[in-house]
Amino acid sequence: MELLELMKNRRSIRKYQNRQISREDMEMIIEAGTWAPNAGGGQRSIIVGVRNAELAEKIGRLNVAWFDRSRLSGTYVSADQPSIIDDPTMKSGFYGAPAVCVVFAMKNFLYSIPDAFCCAENMVLMATELGISSCIIARGEETFDNEIGAALLREWDIPENYIACCFVLLGYCEGEYPKAKPRKAQRSNIIE
Repeated sequence: MELLELMKNRRSIRKYQNRQISREDMEMIIEAGTWAPNAGGGQRSIIVGVRNAELAEKIGRLNVAWFDRSRLSGTYVSADQPSIIDDPTMKSGFYGAPAVCVVFAMKNFLYSIPDAFCCAENMVLMATELGISSCIIARGEETFDNEIGAALLREWDIPENYIACCFVLLGYCEGEYPKAKPRKAQRSNIIE
C-alpha cells in the first residue's frame, strides 16, 4: 500500500477480537517505533510490548482509574468505535485489545512527548500495513502513578527518570472496519 493510502486507511479501533497478534508482528511494530523521528536523533524513547491479554486488561483498567473527565474538550468520539469519552461506564481504556505497547520517554526533557507520539504514529502505520488494528491512547503517566503501576515499572526495568507517555493498542477489529470520517474544511493553508 502506498504511504498516503495507508494513512487514509488507518483507524483508531476500540473494539477488538479475542485474538492475539503474533510476536513477529509485534517485533516489527516496535522496530517501526524505533525508527521514528526524535529530537536531535537522541533515540531516548523506550518501548515495552505486552502480549499478555490479562496484563493488558489490568493496565487498561489502571489507565481509566484516575481519568479526569473535566479536562475533555469534547464529549463525543464515535458511535461505531465508542471511547470512554462516549461511555463513562467503560472500565478499561484499552477496549479489550489483547496486546499493547507502552511508549516511555525521559521526564523533564522538552521533547519527550513529541518523541513518544512520533514513535506511536510509526507503530500504528506499521500495524495497519500488517493488517493489525490499533489505537493510540494517552494518560500514560497517571496509569503508572500508583503501587501496581510502580511495581510493573520496576519489573520492566524502566529507569526512574522515565515516564509513560502513551500506549499503542494492537489487535484485530471486532465487527466491520470503520469508514473514514470526512475531513474538516479549512484545516490547512499554503502561503506563497
